[in-house]
Amino acid sequence: MITQLAVKRVVRALPAAVLGGCGGLAVYLLNRAGGAYLFTLVGAALGAAAALTADFYRRTARLTEMTITVPQLSGFTFMVNDDTKQVSWQLFVETVTRTSTQRLGDDEGLIREALTSLYGLFATTRTILSAARPTPHGSGITVEYLAVNLLNRELRPFLSKWHPRLTAFENAHPELPESAWPDAAECRGELARIQANTRVYALGFAELAGVRDPELMLGDLRGAGSVPGPSSADPSSPSSPPDPPDASSPSSTPA
Repeated sequence: MITQLAVKRVVRALPAAVLGGCGGLAVYLLNRAGGAYLFTLVGAALGAAAALTADFYRRTARLTEMTITVPQLSGFTFMVNDDTKQVSWQLFVETVTRTSTQRLGDDEGLIREALTSLYGLFATTRTILSAARPTPHGSGITVEYLAVNLLNRELRPFLSKWHPRLTAFENAHPELPESAWPDAAECRGELARIQANTRVYALGFAELAGVRDPELMLGDLRGAGSVPGPSSADPSSPSSPPDPPDASSPSSTPA
């Protein structure tokens, strides 16, 4: 990610450096001409260079404005450039490729696997935000703001409440199936709400990234099956995750 950003900066700066070199050469040649011609031609060259530079910046930055609505955050306006789209795409992919956006029926899948997947999404989102370049000041509401709200308003409260409870049941009754857990129905009800809200956030990331027909991608995933059992759990997530850390700022690092 950092390497890609560095390459983009070099590509953007290269034309300006070439223009500056050409401008310096032109000034040197015109200086030999002397008189009014010098000032006229130098002024014209500088004006043209300024116009070309401004046009190049507008085309490469591609700064656009979007309005996104997610749970608890209605109608926020986001300023989007290429860097924002890159981060939003990574967040969208991480969200839709986990079980976090798939509904879990009353007798389908395992709650443990759903909690593990949500915790994996929490940790990965923090990693993406920590590695990304912060959005410049004055760019309006940012993708970092959207992602941190997903963590702090949705995932962290849910995981902090239900992970310890399920772990306590598993430790106290290792011989019993998860379906014997007295709080299973309540947990599944709250899980369904979290998954629905996370789905809306995923669509917000998709819109910021410029993804075409993200609903179809989410629909294909949902239609492919419910939350997987142990054999198809997210391989990158721990089987018994610790309590999720606070993510009060996009620059915070994983605990």
